[in-house]
Amino acid sequence: MNLLLVEDEPSVVSVISRGLTDEGFTVSISPDGLIGKQMALDNQFDLIILDIMLPGINGLELCKIIKEQKPNTPIIMLTALGTTENVVNGLDNGADDYLIKPFKFAELFARIRMLLRRYHGVVSQDQIIAVGDLQLNLSAKTVKRNQQEIILTATEYRLLEYMAKNKSKILSRIDILENVWDIDFNLGTNVVDVYVNYLRKKIDKNADQKLIHTAVGLGYILKEK
Repeated sequence: MNLLLVEDEPSVVSVISRGLTDEGFTVSISPDGLIGKQMALDNQFDLIILDIMLPGINGLELCKIIKEQKPNTPIIMLTALGTTENVVNGLDNGADDYLIKPFKFAELFARIRMLLRRYHGVVSQDQIIAVGDLQLNLSAKTVKRNQQEIILTATEYRLLEYMAKNKSKILSRIDILENVWDIDFNLGTNVVDVYVNYLRKKIDKNADQKLIHTAVGLGYILKEK
């Protein structure tokens, strides 16, 4: 499902976009109200998240414009202004829901699920990535091989998911560290090699066909032979 986030605070954008992407959503981002207006009116989004305090056009005005032309698009307002007047103004301009900053991502995700269910009758479809007989369910965060569930730690799952989303591509240790651990490369760390070995023991150990391969001098790759 496609979501639009109109927000000018980089830290908020990072948290929301990463969290929603991990949940299987496609997220488009606008840093101001003018660009957000064009994106919202020119494209079809399943839900829009608007900050109130935006450069160009503020969120209240933008919400009203969108709802006039696309009344069936649910909108969640984000605001640092938690007074009753501001909340009422948001709802009066067509917002379906609001969240007061700071908020936890889990709360935002719950509101998104509720509105998607109300407007579209769905929350999000299970997204399955298959590599041979290995299957990852991105919504349920589960892993199966040959229909047998494999229990992974949170870090092991993040590593496997990143490799699966980039299946058949060689991933360097730098790529993996930056995207799975969110840290810069350190020549002294072997954390990637350690966790790849953990995955091999759970994914490939009893399988005839190995899926995790080493590209000597380059990194690792998840693929069928």
